[in-house]
Amino acid sequence: MLLECGREQRLIRDLLHRLGQGAGAVLTLTGRPGHAQNALVHWGACRAGHDGLHVLRAQATPAERELRHGAVLQLLAALPDVDDAVQDALIGPDDHQPPPGIDQVLRAARTAPALIAIEDVQWLDPASRNWLGALLRRLGPQVPLAVLASSCGAALVPDGDAGPTSRTAAPVQRVVVPPLTDRGVAATVRACCGVPGDEEFVAALTSATAGNPAVLRDVLREFTDLGLAPIAHRLPELHALTAGVVGDHTVRALDGLPTEASAVLRALAVCGDLLDFPRVRALAGSRTMPEDRIRTLLESVGLTVSVGDKVHIRFPASKARVIEDMPAAERADLYSRAAQLAHGSGANEEDIAHLVLRSPQLGTPWVVPLLRRSFAAALRREDHHRACACLSRALREPLDDRARSRLTLELAAVEAVARPEASDRRLGELVRSAATTELPPQDVGLCSRAIDLGFARGNSEWARRTAGETLPVAGPTDREELVALFWLATPQDDDEPMVPEVPPLPDRPVSPAQAGARAWQLATVGEGADKARKLARIALTGDAREGLLMPRLAACAALLTTDDHDEAVDALDALLATARHAHLRSIAARVLALRARLHLCAARLEAAERDLDSAERALPPASWHSHALPNLIATRIVVSIEAGRADRARQLAETLVPADGEEGAWWPSLLFARARLAADEGDWDETLRLSRECGRRLLRRRWTNPAVLGWRPLAAEACLETGDRTEAHRLRDEELSLADHWGTAGARGSARLWTQRLFDDDRDRAARRARETAALLRDSPARLAYLWSRLRQVGAEAAHGDSAAAVRCLEEVSRTAVAHPASRLATAVRALTIPALTVPAVSPAVVPPGWRALTEAEKSTVLLAARGHGNRQIAEQLAVSRRTVELRLSNVYRKLQIGGRKELYRLLAALEGPVADAS
Repeated sequence: MLLECGREQRLIRDLLHRLGQGAGAVLTLTGRPGHAQNALVHWGACRAGHDGLHVLRAQATPAERELRHGAVLQLLAALPDVDDAVQDALIGPDDHQPPPGIDQVLRAARTAPALIAIEDVQWLDPASRNWLGALLRRLGPQVPLAVLASSCGAALVPDGDAGPTSRTAAPVQRVVVPPLTDRGVAATVRACCGVPGDEEFVAALTSATAGNPAVLRDVLREFTDLGLAPIAHRLPELHALTAGVVGDHTVRALDGLPTEASAVLRALAVCGDLLDFPRVRALAGSRTMPEDRIRTLLESVGLTVSVGDKVHIRFPASKARVIEDMPAAERADLYSRAAQLAHGSGANEEDIAHLVLRSPQLGTPWVVPLLRRSFAAALRREDHHRACACLSRALREPLDDRARSRLTLELAAVEAVARPEASDRRLGELVRSAATTELPPQDVGLCSRAIDLGFARGNSEWARRTAGETLPVAGPTDREELVALFWLATPQDDDEPMVPEVPPLPDRPVSPAQAGARAWQLATVGEGADKARKLARIALTGDAREGLLMPRLAACAALLTTDDHDEAVDALDALLATARHAHLRSIAARVLALRARLHLCAARLEAAERDLDSAERALPPASWHSHALPNLIATRIVVSIEAGRADRARQLAETLVPADGEEGAWWPSLLFARARLAADEGDWDETLRLSRECGRRLLRRRWTNPAVLGWRPLAAEACLETGDRTEAHRLRDEELSLADHWGTAGARGSARLWTQRLFDDDRDRAARRARETAALLRDSPARLAYLWSRLRQVGAEAAHGDSAAAVRCLEEVSRTAVAHPASRLATAVRALTIPALTVPAVSPAVVPPGWRALTEAEKSTVLLAARGHGNRQIAEQLAVSRRTVELRLSNVYRKLQIGGRKELYRLLAALEGPVADAS
């Protein structure tokens, strides 16, 4: 198919017409390989033969480039008067003047006009090139001889020879055959596929093949062989096929290159984008072949393109194939030398790191710092695989023990996101190595930090086992922290004998790590809220950047159960900033998940969803350990239920969790969330089954505190709905007793709220109980429970006859419900049917103009600003510049049409209730 070759065909017809009139000419068709110049020469030769002209044909090939007069022998084979003597003379030394065979060609041309058609003259052997040069110099007006040649950029006559224009009037033309346009590619697609290709497909194919007809035909042949249609949906398959075809064409082009040019091409494949061409030549060891000659040769075969002082390989697939075809040792050596050269030339650090990653150990002092900077840059781009590669490569350099341990810990932290199983193995190896090595004072605690990091992803069984195994060989400081981690990761129902035996946690530990673990122990069993609070505060003393992080997180969780949310928020914010600064994504995810529970408790549903989204960005669900994943899913389900998104909650509830997730500490939370959803859907049998199983597992672990997970009211309600009033009342009384024993306002109020309907009270007692419950919750941070208590109070007050009190309660609930008009609370407000009581409208129209126009980044910034954080603190927590914070706040003030932070605080308080913690 000679598509879009009308100009070239017209020139060939003119050449043949002139030749038929007895006048010669020379036409050379050039262009990149595959641009139809050979097909055009073939077409011209066939047309000449059809017109009765004498045709002498030859095709030069790389394989015959060393064969003397190889192309000439092909030409002369069509002449009857060329005998063995002429052929022998051609094979012999160049001492004949004129060269053998020229007279025979000229004699034949005078007998009948002759066309010499030669394909791929760039591969002519030197002798054939000289022979043709001599022939062309003898062309004259009376010689009916024309030459039609194709090439990929190489001249037909020797360098420095003026050719026929110096001694004859025979015209000489050199025409570049261009690539196909989009229209030509579209026609080719239609011809090969039988149907037109859609516009996006054609554009992608044009770009991928650069309009090269040969590449295009090969790609479309393979494409149609697979039975694929030329539509945009098939672009992935198209790109894969194109890469393979381009690679094959590259290999064929390489076969014909001189050794020195091939070496330069390999160097270009490695670092042609970084270094100028002279440096690339030096890297390749090119010394004999002139620079211009190499450039011309590589461009003539379509492999490269020049841009200023740099030469680039044209297609990524070509570069990949060149690199793949190099022997491994040569490739590693080339990358190593290229990295050194690029560093010396001041190239971009990310590009140098690309070379270093593929090189063997360099042993130079700049390598590790450069890789660390590239690691940090990769993390900012969320490219965790690149970040892992940078630190893995840095570990292959000569390092002292301390630097190696630090890098290993950092690498394991990032692998927790990209390759969690590899992270666990690396941490285990680090612990074993540190446990058997005498560490310097500054590295004391390395074992416990490694276990702490592995525990953060949720692998409690590994943390427990590793801490216990390491304890006998640990030093005094490490021992305290290892004991804390062991008991923090150990289920309290575990009565298996320990070998070696691990000492229990002291009742009142002084060590921060042990204090955090003990505070959480007390919180789960519901013993001593004051003591748990004091121990949690001990655990949170000092800088969050020092010591273990999981015990601090446990202390924050304990503070949630003791109603000390403000303290918990401050500690969580500090812990989150530490985790982000140290690139500890698993810790950051756990902090955000816990903070989402706090937001849910405080009725800040949007903030809870933002933190859950951030938790999944920090550590994707697939990277969470199966023991911790249920807690993330459970929190998402409950938030979705409260936000009024039942379909989303159902989808989450059906999420498959690995089988061993059922053995983790947080499996009961998922059972409870599923039970909540079943209750909302009215499936009370399923609610009872799930809530009982949740309770059974919690009791097996001796987690009895309702402030941790209040499953009994849900089970009691299910019992009541299924007719078992006795069991319902037993569960009610047990919940109230345990909540009172724990003693916090949040636990006591919540227990009374959710068991309120289980009391057979008259109207007076019901109203009194409703008021008492609301009063308890008013003094707690459990604002969501408080709002529900006020909504329950509406009915009780109305039944008691106090309509004014009922209206006050309803108005208070409605002010918050307007910020979340689709929420469960807002739906409940709208569903109220109390005679003589007007239900305030719950409509999104009350949300201030511009609120929904804020981006997620702006909302995060706004919430931090409303809670009193300065711009510098906000910048640190969000990992952005102060200028970015200032711009975001300016945009927020403009969108919300407010004047500053005071108005912002009042606005958010109206939307989400009193704001008491960072978001």
